[in-house]
Amino acid sequence: MQNKTDAELMQLIKEKHRPALEELYDRYIKLVYSFILKSTRDQEKTRVIVQLVFTRLWTTVNGYDHDKGQFVNWLLTITRNITIDYHRKEKRESVFTPTKQEQLEFIPDSSQNGPEDIVSRKLIRDQVQKAYQYLSKSQIQLIQCLYWEGYTLSEIAEMNKEPIGTIKSRLHQTLKILRNHFVVDMGE
Repeated sequence: MQNKTDAELMQLIKEKHRPALEELYDRYIKLVYSFILKSTRDQEKTRVIVQLVFTRLWTTVNGYDHDKGQFVNWLLTITRNITIDYHRKEKRESVFTPTKQEQLEFIPDSSQNGPEDIVSRKLIRDQVQKAYQYLSKSQIQLIQCLYWEGYTLSEIAEMNKEPIGTIKSRLHQTLKILRNHFVVDMGE
């Protein structure tokens, strides 16, 4: 199994060949686990989500298409989506108001870990951190819920007990502020 490509293993998984799933698990467990742990910061929740990710690989109908990109990117997209779904389910009843630092730490790292990628992510985090100083607490919470936790505008309006028009207006103003500060900062 070790000499098979990720695409070949996924094809075997579609045929319910268990050793193929075990091989993919061995190849990617550390990456998937660390990716999830960065957003949950909880080992028990991380283990649950890891199980959901590999269960999804086992039960997926469409599977991975190597013509559309690298397997690791596809796998991390699935991992991210399942993590967001898990967060949604977990936080459906409560409104989470993270600190600015927690929000910045929630930005997931990509699967690339070259020096230029690490520097690029750091610069983006620094840009976001600088831009957050111009936002109100409600604007920061909106960005957190919408982009990092995966809530819809309707869900955010319901959680905050505000009209959807208010949420849309806040989002418009927030993005305008961020756009202005990213352009200014990046041009310096």
